[in-house]
Amino acid sequence: MELSEKRILLIISGGIAAYKSLDLIRRLRERGASVRPVMTAASQEFVTPLAVGALSASHVYTELFSREDEQDVGHIRLARECDLVLVAPASADLLAKMAHGLANDLASTILLASDRPVLLAPAMNPKMWSAAATVRNIATLKADGIHFVGPMRGEMAESGEAGLGRMAEPVEIADAAARLLAGAKGPLAGRTAIVTSGPTHEPIDPVRYIANRSSGRQGHAIAAALARLGADVTLVSGPVSIADPSGVRTIHVERAEEMRVAVESQLPADLAVMVAAVADWRVAGAADQKIKKRHGGGPPTLELAENPDILKTVGHHPQRPKLVVGFAAETQDLDQNALQKLQRKGADLIVANDVSPETGVMGGRRNRVKIVSANGIQDWPDMSKDEVAERLAALIAERLGDA
Repeated sequence: MELSEKRILLIISGGIAAYKSLDLIRRLRERGASVRPVMTAASQEFVTPLAVGALSASHVYTELFSREDEQDVGHIRLARECDLVLVAPASADLLAKMAHGLANDLASTILLASDRPVLLAPAMNPKMWSAAATVRNIATLKADGIHFVGPMRGEMAESGEAGLGRMAEPVEIADAAARLLAGAKGPLAGRTAIVTSGPTHEPIDPVRYIANRSSGRQGHAIAAALARLGADVTLVSGPVSIADPSGVRTIHVERAEEMRVAVESQLPADLAVMVAAVADWRVAGAADQKIKKRHGGGPPTLELAENPDILKTVGHHPQRPKLVVGFAAETQDLDQNALQKLQRKGADLIVANDVSPETGVMGGRRNRVKIVSANGIQDWPDMSKDEVAERLAALIAERLGDA
């Protein structure tokens, strides 16, 4: 993906992943972008301004109170004279500063003053990434419209450490930057989308729950594909172990009722793609304490109650989106069940797939779907879930373009 004539302000913050910023500069310039670097004091402990300046062929900005650079209010100029502000690596410290509006050095001041799109490539120890403070900061930044790429799972610089926190590779970051800048003029530019993904967990007691095998891969891939076409996407995700997609605002929920509330809070919207495998039932009156095994008394009786039907709610909502897409995960009578769901739920399209155990679809990386509409059934070939997402996003853009 090209970045021809795009101006990228690259902020390099502290962390061992800063060495990857050197390759990132090369990748961005290969695609035609000009790169203007800003380095924090911490980043200079890992890579030198001399190396960064040589690779970027640009002056490297490091000081907020530089007499030379600030004679024309340089931090404001830097914040505005670009098409994208890219932070790679984005440290936990810088994320915290951004979330709380702090501006005590050049990088944080630029980020607070900029009116350009901002893309963050976080890099930190997995414990730091999952820390409660970081989770809160990330949620705040995403709600503010900040875009993310990564982090990824992998080995850390620290011996024996592994997990979610590794910075995305330079090629992946360059791809994300190109998608973000291209998305502003994509076929879904100006459209708002709601996507649901993953399972729901319905509590039995504080330690047990009813769930299913959904990984969230298909829903997350669809949210990312719609964003790449320019849509303003809100993803409502149940509990999953995969990273939030970049360029997408994500709301994390656990129960079906929480998902329904989150989805309705995003209406009106232009389109809704209900991918989540929502539990049909919940336990009526989940226990406040762990249910203990009754020796000789047999298992407890669980009274079930029906969960809200989120697809039907959206399909018949007073603020119904222009296009409503549902998913039908079936193990038998796929065509018939999907057609009935299309009519009953008020959807425009149903993406139907066979999730029998032998298919490996539920929780897997590939999918074979049928597109069911009032005009008939299209049988798509076996593809990766990313390929399904790209093809479905293109179909959605076509349908909305004809609306």
